Amino acid sequence: LRRRWLRDQELSEREPVLPRRQLGPVAAFWERFLQPGGRWRHQVFKACETGGFLLTRVLIPAWIIVYYLKYHVMKMPHGAVMSNPRIFPGDRILETGEIIPPLKEEPDEHH
Repeated sequence: LRRRWLRDQELSEREPVLPRRQLGPVAAFWERFLQPGGRWRHQVFKACETGGFLLTRVLIPAWIIVYYLKYHVMKMPHGAVMSNPRIFPGDRILETGEIIPPLKEEPDEHH
C-alpha cells in the first residue's frame, strides 16, 4: 500500500507543476535577506516590522487625532495659534517683574 502511494505521488510528464509564487519587491527582499546566515538579520527584520507597525498604527493616527482636535474642535480662532501681547514702554513683564524702560528719543533723527 505504501509503495503504491509513493508511486502515485510522482508526477507524470502530463501533470501540471505548481507555478512558483511571485513575490512583490519588498517580500522578495526580505526573502533573500532572511536566508540563514546570522541572528542579526532577524533582529533587523523585527526592528523594521516593529517600526512600521508603530508608524502606521500609532504615530500617524495620533497625529491625525491631534490635528483634528487642534484645528476643528478647539474654539480658539486659527486653532491653538496665539500671538504674544504687545509690549510698550512702562509695561511690567509678569514672569520676571521687569519693567520695560522708555524708548530713547534722539533729537537728531526725524521721521
